[in-house]
Amino acid sequence: MHILIIGAAGMVGRKLVARLLAEGEVGGRAITAMTLADVVVPPRPENPPFPIVATASDISTPHEAERLIAPRPDLIFHLAAIVSGEAEADFDKGYRINLDGTRLLFEAIRAQASYRPRVVFTSSIAVFGAPFPEEARDGATVDLPIPDSFHLTPLTSYGTQKAICELLLADYSRRGIFDGIGIRLPTICVRPGLPNKAASGFFSGIIREPLAGKPAVLPVPDSVRHWHASPRAAVGFLMHGATIDLEAVGPRRNLTMPGLSVTVAEQIEALRRVAGDAVAARIERVPDETIMRIVAGWARSFDASRATALGFRAETSFEEIIRVHIEDELGGTFVG
Repeated sequence: MHILIIGAAGMVGRKLVARLLAEGEVGGRAITAMTLADVVVPPRPENPPFPIVATASDISTPHEAERLIAPRPDLIFHLAAIVSGEAEADFDKGYRINLDGTRLLFEAIRAQASYRPRVVFTSSIAVFGAPFPEEARDGATVDLPIPDSFHLTPLTSYGTQKAICELLLADYSRRGIFDGIGIRLPTICVRPGLPNKAASGFFSGIIREPLAGKPAVLPVPDSVRHWHASPRAAVGFLMHGATIDLEAVGPRRNLTMPGLSVTVAEQIEALRRVAGDAVAARIERVPDETIMRIVAGWARSFDASRATALGFRAETSFEEIIRVHIEDELGGTFVG
């Protein structure tokens, strides 16, 4: 099996490469070659057990997608994207990378005769936008979980770009051009490394920075609720998407992944329980109207029973998400 990973230099891409190297096979088929592509040359593992090519590639430029799929990879992970905050700030760049790049990839596959790879595409819960269903309970308004069947009315350019790509993926799959599955990722938390330009970055920052002994900025109220899963869970989603029987998935090829619906206050309380008061006290509240406006349009809770029934799994508590970060990124310790 030859695997192509587009977006391999990103956090999830690097973790996916590590998982593939550790397992050496996908769905019972041995990995025989791997191509890693991103706008910068992805890290190439040392002494890999099979040939690995790492290359710089922008799939939104002419002929790049054709170059990447020329070896006819059996499995393609398409992870590359401009994140939400950057796509909102730079309209042209967001559409060029997130939409045009994806369509060029799909078209490059279509141009190949007798070629039908598996395509695993990372979408986002940002494809959904307010107003969301709710009901009154005991004098209060309660959000109802969003099912896969909820209409796609994104309120950001990023969400719009992902929604269009979801429709393309379903249609190209229906036409037999490739076997595609869209993985709607929750917000990935806790993201390791430096902050990025995603509007959702603070969800990780208020956990990651305090555990490292650093102050963290919280730009939204404690009452903000969101949908989360760990990087470890995200890689698990991708691996399962690579092997799942797509006949069981059916024509609705885009799935909302399981996750946890928690408020910022619940995140902070989980941090306090895991790491103590001194760590939680490193969070500083600095309101940011732009981020609050973007986050206000995001869904807060999802019904992921369809994905769960198909075998996708995530954490069951936010404390577990924090402990995954401490184990995977901090060597089992943190700055108390």
